[in-house]
Amino acid sequence: MSVQSIDSFAGRLLGWYDRAARDLPWRIPPSRETVPDPYRVWMAEIMLQQTTVAAVGGYFMRFVRRWPTVADLAAADDADVMAAWAGLGYYARARNLLACARTVVAGHGGRFPDSEEGLRALPGVGDYTAAAVAAIAFGRPSVVVDANIERVIARHRLIETALPAAKREIRAALAPLVPQGRPGDFAQGLMDLGATICTPRAPACGICPVRTDCRARGRADIEKLPVKPPKKAKPQRYGVAWWIERDDAIWLVRRPGKGMLGGMRALPGGEWTDEAPPESGLVHVDHGFTHFDLRLTLIARESELAAGEGEWWPLSALDAAGLPTLYRKLTDRMRERIA
Repeated sequence: MSVQSIDSFAGRLLGWYDRAARDLPWRIPPSRETVPDPYRVWMAEIMLQQTTVAAVGGYFMRFVRRWPTVADLAAADDADVMAAWAGLGYYARARNLLACARTVVAGHGGRFPDSEEGLRALPGVGDYTAAAVAAIAFGRPSVVVDANIERVIARHRLIETALPAAKREIRAALAPLVPQGRPGDFAQGLMDLGATICTPRAPACGICPVRTDCRARGRADIEKLPVKPPKKAKPQRYGVAWWIERDDAIWLVRRPGKGMLGGMRALPGGEWTDEAPPESGLVHVDHGFTHFDLRLTLIARESELAAGEGEWWPLSALDAAGLPTLYRKLTDRMRERIA
């Protein structure tokens, strides 16, 4: 593409973004001169990993109200943060959130590094997050590629290579389009374009600000871009959880700090395996993780089996326990049964 058309792409996109930017709780509107807070930008990007904007909004606001600065978060109790994160999923992100906040405070005087390289060195910050924070919070002309941007560029440049191999081509096509001025708004504009116009199904090509030179426009197979690899069947795993009740309270434990749902309160139980349990149980739930599906069966046990580190939690206050979604679904089913 020529220099002129590169400028035109950014100019058209930014002009549209100035008019149509989504109102998001972590975002500075393009019409305001306020400098973005790197802490809020970083917090939002960590929460948005593998999670929808709709799901993140409430969590983001609760977190920044409770821990308004990175120093506040760094000083927070691990259990409080994990409980506040409950239901958002991918719990390693919450552990990384704490580790990163503490690194920024202890190693950087409470200030986030302002370069991609410096940001990538922080716990839990990968290539995408480093580029997004560098562009949005610090105005660095970084190449930011999330799923929405991936789709926009794959279609605009007609990249028909299947993912993940296409990622390199997409980055190479996007790099010369990134403007030196307003790179954060440019990245957010592309995100909004993918979320609202260049959608996975039925893209609204007629109102797209970069439609005039989009190579996929008018193609019957535009929805297939970017080309995705065939889905692999996920293995099925099984587990049991124990319902140990006494005096209108149930016994809760905390899962090990590392591994699935690490550091979260949960019902006690056995390991998750490839074999279905021999007991039918009281209730069960099916839950999908990234790499496998799980059927968790709830089995009643006597109160004498409440042993080791744990706590009796009142059934009437179970919603405040901060259980991850899997265990919350299971306890909700059980409470419906005994109601």
